[in-house]
Amino acid sequence: MMQEQQDERSLGELFGELAKDTSTLVRQEVQLAKTEMTEKISAVGKDAGMIAAGGFVAYAGLLALIATLIIALGQLGVPWWLASLIVGVVVAAVGYILIQKGLNAIKQMNMAPQQTIQTLKEDRQWASEQMR
Repeated sequence: MMQEQQDERSLGELFGELAKDTSTLVRQEVQLAKTEMTEKISAVGKDAGMIAAGGFVAYAGLLALIATLIIALGQLGVPWWLASLIVGVVVAAVGYILIQKGLNAIKQMNMAPQQTIQTLKEDRQWASEQMR
């Protein structure tokens, strides 16, 4: 009996139902995309925070070490300007490595909403099957 009711619907009613279902799917996909992008942006924020925290910690800790190393090299007879240059180059290299590590983590993150893309493909397939 359910089959008879479906058969009695007009083509206009069927297209109306398809339009309604498609509209619902689109709204759900938009919400899914928003949720997925929020999660990804949160992860990028965390990585950016790690870069900043790493930079501040390295800076604070190395300030004390810089002074110590410069003084130690100066006490060993190295000219003060050369001691400062040597320590400065080492500190800059360490900072560069920390920054590159954080940037690489961000670059490797796939920002596309993969789950949304997959469900949109499934929705497109479903809609084309409904049109048959």
